[in-house]
Amino acid sequence: MRRYGKNPDEDDIRVRPNRKGNRPRTNIRPKHEDAADAMVLTVDRGRLTCLVEDRVVMAMKARELGRKAAVVGDQVALVGDLSGKKDTLARIVRIEKRTSVLRRTADDDDPYERVVVANADQLAIVTALADPEPRPRLIDRCLVAAYDAGLEPLLILTKADLAPPDTLLKAYGALGVPYAVTSREELAGGEAAARVKELLDGHVTAFVGHSGVGKTTLVNALVPEERRRSTGHVNAVTGRGRHTTTSALALPLTDSEGWVIDTPGVRSFGLHHVDPSRVIHAFPDLEPGTEGCPRACSHDEQDCALDSWVADGHADPARLYSLRRLLATRERREGD
Repeated sequence: MRRYGKNPDEDDIRVRPNRKGNRPRTNIRPKHEDAADAMVLTVDRGRLTCLVEDRVVMAMKARELGRKAAVVGDQVALVGDLSGKKDTLARIVRIEKRTSVLRRTADDDDPYERVVVANADQLAIVTALADPEPRPRLIDRCLVAAYDAGLEPLLILTKADLAPPDTLLKAYGALGVPYAVTSREELAGGEAAARVKELLDGHVTAFVGHSGVGKTTLVNALVPEERRRSTGHVNAVTGRGRHTTTSALALPLTDSEGWVIDTPGVRSFGLHHVDPSRVIHAFPDLEPGTEGCPRACSHDEQDCALDSWVADGHADPARLYSLRRLLATRERREGD
């Protein structure tokens, strides 16, 4: 069998022709220094809606980016047709470094992380006071995800016309989390939207919440010219809402420097990606009490100093219960 070296010079060597007539592949990638800066507004089946200056441009990810995916909130670089005209398509050739990434998993057993939004600096946790009933454990999970991602949390309570907010506000009062309480009447009149907008001004805020809590209705009140289908229904048996937002969408606030990112309603917020030792950071009212804990304390054992900390009146016992329930869920993979 005839073998050839790396650089054979025999005349009878057969060279396979390049039928396509294109240039051979190279590992050198273009720098695209003339690419335009853009922000990803929404993603739908491989097509990304981006904002370039004051134009909305449809784009797709360039093959050279490989498996790297752009998400809502990403700052990207575009080349190609940037006119924004119908049936035109640009290419995303670069995803800029992110300042923050909000992640979640489907549940605590799922190792696959889902990036919710990028480059947000505030997380608005929206929960209804009734219809459906509040889910404090989901609120705690969102707080953990916010602190872990470096986002400032914000609590927005809706449907105050159906139930008072006092109990829920008392449970989270020690956290010092900014909050706003809204009702349907106030949303219709604009008073509630004005209060909430003050907390959002100058921020990129991601909205998360259980299905049916009125999250998209609130976003529509904040950005009325971008009305979205928001009328959902709550199952009278399960207390769960019907999804009315199917994809995340970034919207500029009216008469403000802020942005809101409306996300689909969640039924769970898995924390597989969060180290259990960092969960305590979501409970700043309890964290000082851990100074007396033994080394590598799980905060759910006999010698944990948090028991005496709470017994001395430094924190609400319900908060310690919430922490331990969350840690048990996170460490033993129990259902929420």
